[in-house]
Amino acid sequence: MEHDLSPATLAELRRPRPYPAVSVLTPTHRRDPLNAQDPVRLRNMVAEAKKQLEADPAVTRDRRSEVTLQLDRALAEVDLAHAEDGLVIFAAPGEHQVWSLARSVPERVVLSDTFLTRNLVSAHTAERPFWALSLSPDRATLWSGGVDRVTEEHLGAFPLVRSTENFDPERLERIGDQPSSYRDEDTRRFLRETDTAMRAVLREHPRPLYVTGEPAALSLLGEVGGVAREAVHVQHGGLAHGTPDAVWQALRPALESEARKSTEEVVRALETARGRKEFAAGVDEMWQNARDGRIRLLAVEENFRVTVRDMGEHLVFAETGDLDAREDIVDEIVEQCLETGAEVRFVPDGTLGNTDRIAGVLRY
Repeated sequence: MEHDLSPATLAELRRPRPYPAVSVLTPTHRRDPLNAQDPVRLRNMVAEAKKQLEADPAVTRDRRSEVTLQLDRALAEVDLAHAEDGLVIFAAPGEHQVWSLARSVPERVVLSDTFLTRNLVSAHTAERPFWALSLSPDRATLWSGGVDRVTEEHLGAFPLVRSTENFDPERLERIGDQPSSYRDEDTRRFLRETDTAMRAVLREHPRPLYVTGEPAALSLLGEVGGVAREAVHVQHGGLAHGTPDAVWQALRPALESEARKSTEEVVRALETARGRKEFAAGVDEMWQNARDGRIRLLAVEENFRVTVRDMGEHLVFAETGDLDAREDIVDEIVEQCLETGAEVRFVPDGTLGNTDRIAGVLRY
């Protein structure tokens, strides 16, 4: 199942397809007892997609058979044992994808000439993805992180392993001074290669970067290249050969500190905007301003979901299950804001006070 939504991947997903490009969305659950119904719900949603294909006169028999085959293949790839909070299946002639999301999605089947991406975009943004680069004298490991985990990433040149002819651990043991391993020219060359490889990753997959290692390693990486200058430094050695849990535990204090700083920045920006009459709040106001491209900064509480009905000029609250309801309006607002170049920040529940859990700074 897919997790990483890079700009290139998103652009590919949004590419027009031969009709029908089918999107199947369903909420999932991580734990008992709620996850007991996930397999049934998923099969029902795929069956509904097939039913809509059957009923659509614009879908030829051959095209229907091909997309149905892709839906079945996607269903076979789903691993509900590792489910998160939402699942999205994309199927079109000749292709299918399965995405696991750390954010809930509404039950929905959409037939169109593009895939429905707004829930992926919102989940990716809420996940606050980051990179962690762990340094040692003989290895540089790249970790992909989110709100509650890291996993080792084999991307680009990573992991980088120093050639044995340029690395003699027995010599380092004889010297007895581990930081000295960062003073020789071969180590400088290795970290220069690491810097180049990390810059290549950041060009294709821009995210905040955390760098872990001994103080000497962090210092030398800053000397030989540029990526360390914009990164958050975590002085903790041994993680280049460590486990994901060890890396996560080492990073947690820095991640929590950065999250607090980010939330404080958002609150200050909203207060300043209120004084300058550049402030808006509430799902209806934010939806209208998002469509007009007026939002510069969007702030959303992490677990805010709301069901509305579009009445043309305004949104009104609606019940879940209403045939005209839009259950993912928050995700629509997030995607629309990102499309118009706004900054989007998810903040802890309760941060936004009496703003109906969604607020923003306007451009004009």
